[in-house]
Amino acid sequence: MDDVTGRIPEFSTDSKPMTDNSLLDYVKSMDSDTITQLSRPDSSEVMQVMEHNVIGLLGGLPSGQFDVSVTTNRENLGRLLASAMMSGYFLRGAEQRLAFEERFSNTLFGEDFDTETDS
Repeated sequence: MDDVTGRIPEFSTDSKPMTDNSLLDYVKSMDSDTITQLSRPDSSEVMQVMEHNVIGLLGGLPSGQFDVSVTTNRENLGRLLASAMMSGYFLRGAEQRLAFEERFSNTLFGEDFDTETDS
């Protein structure tokens, strides 16, 4: 449980690190190139949407004008991570679908255009 200061014992420097954290173990086992690829979206639009989403979840005070710090507990941090991951999966799927539809429509309209000009 959190102490009175709001610090989480698992994250403080004076406590033992957690031994059962399968997500952390999984991420640590990944190749650095894979992590880089997963961390960087293909389009700037997706990056802007993710940034807007996280700012909305955390609060939108500009850090240049305020000394912003976010304090949370393990459960809420997990929820934030889950929300960001779900948003990322959704946006990646939408990005792939858009690219597929654009390629499909270009192919379809390109063939129709070539057929009409040959007649």
